[in-house]
Amino acid sequence: MDFFRNKALSLCASFSFLLVSIFIVATSSTPPQSDNWLYDAAGDCSGVREISDYRAKCAYVRSSSGCSNGYLNYLEIFYCVCGDSPAAGYLCLLLWMSVLFYVLGNTTSEYFCPSVESLSRVLRLSPTIAGTTLLPLGNGANDVFSSVIAFTGSGDADVGLSSVLGGAFFISCFVVGVVSIAISSRGVKVDRASFVRDVLFFLFVLCCVIAINIFGRINFWFSLCFFSVYFLYIALVSVMQFLRRKEVGSGQVLDDVEVPLLDHVDEHNKSSVSDSVSDESWCRRCIVLFVYVVELPVSLPRRLTIPDVRDENWSKLFAVASATLAPMLIGALCIKQSFALLLASIVVGILLGAASLALTKGAGPPKRWVLPWLAGCFLMSVTWTYITVQELVSLLVAFGNILGINPAILGVTVLAWGNSLGDLISSLAMALKGGADGAQVAISGCYAGPLFNTLVGLGFSLVLASLKVYPEGYDVPNDSDVYETVGFLMGGLLWALVILPKRNMQLDKSLGIGLLAIYLCFLFVRILKTVGILQFVS
Repeated sequence: MDFFRNKALSLCASFSFLLVSIFIVATSSTPPQSDNWLYDAAGDCSGVREISDYRAKCAYVRSSSGCSNGYLNYLEIFYCVCGDSPAAGYLCLLLWMSVLFYVLGNTTSEYFCPSVESLSRVLRLSPTIAGTTLLPLGNGANDVFSSVIAFTGSGDADVGLSSVLGGAFFISCFVVGVVSIAISSRGVKVDRASFVRDVLFFLFVLCCVIAINIFGRINFWFSLCFFSVYFLYIALVSVMQFLRRKEVGSGQVLDDVEVPLLDHVDEHNKSSVSDSVSDESWCRRCIVLFVYVVELPVSLPRRLTIPDVRDENWSKLFAVASATLAPMLIGALCIKQSFALLLASIVVGILLGAASLALTKGAGPPKRWVLPWLAGCFLMSVTWTYITVQELVSLLVAFGNILGINPAILGVTVLAWGNSLGDLISSLAMALKGGADGAQVAISGCYAGPLFNTLVGLGFSLVLASLKVYPEGYDVPNDSDVYETVGFLMGGLLWALVILPKRNMQLDKSLGIGLLAIYLCFLFVRILKTVGILQFVS
């Protein structure tokens, strides 16, 4: 009885803490809404490195609004709170960075991947379809939003174009390379037809990007056609899947779909629990309790806002709380657009909470109307990933200002890595935990994701930008670095297109090492250009 009383008290305390956190988020400055803030932050705070006294640095970062780009002002923490002790400042920021990386990885593995697997099973999607629809939709939301703002809001279209292409290059080269090396010993093979289709489609899209950059102007109708190519891609994927299902037989395909991608993870967890119970000691209990208490501040806010209908994690109390608080959290994040939206989200949250309280049972998760719960889990895991990645990028930019790293290097590394960290972690987790189907989803997502970001993110941005100047054409910035990025990106795609068929479509180290080498060469060239050694390349 005491256990349940303590659990209820802990839950109430955490519930209150989350409400206060939502209020603080809603009433404080929100993170920037475009990629342009990376360069603004680096530019506005560049003078802090020329100041020697930490008190003057503290006054500088407090007086400059561009030095604070996240929910926390990391430069103020470093120069004001830990001003006379730089070592403590570095330690504090590194510890917080590790927390953000943990939250990002844990959210992906515990919520995002299971929601993708469950949605693909409920919707009867094959691993290939799931990898080309659900995975890019979740991982690409941040890139699409940033690209739209860069083209239509900040006026820095070159920033939006560079971020989309940089992220696409990182995913299709670095992420695929890491995944290939990580599962090289398992002998996993990917579907030949799906892989060739994705790579050829991607090469076609990159040719369109080069054409747009060469002409330097695009009208509304051409931008609409470019945007519509993604729907043509989805239609082709669906037709290929339909023909395959017709050839093989619907029964076998449905059996493949209904096998959970992460099924063996649950078995591993169950065996781990039984082992821990059998040899549990007093010391072990103390360690487990300590870890639980330490993890509580970062786990409970997500548990209270992300719906989870898995049997082993089901709790009606948490289900009602997540249905109530999830809309409120989204409303708090969008308060900069409209305060009325926050009020509407509160009303929606109360209604959803009341409905879940009346329609769910404490004995187990709902058997009917599961799709809305899974969609909510998917949406909120994407939301938490977005929040964490934006804060992580803000922290990395602060490190760049502290260490005096050139903003151009930050743009080619931090921006692409920050926007694509979710892709790296989710794809790697899916490949490692999901077996052969998980690897297929991961690889499909690594090509469908950049396709989604380029066609939907860049395409939709061009549609909106050209619509604003209709019937005139929209002037696209002619950046020579675009040709360089696209050239290396095509090189990575062609390498994979040659190596994989030769290896009988098996993901191995030769593919991974080659892709990583291409990406590192790209970074090396960009860094040399940044420091002025290869200025003649431009």
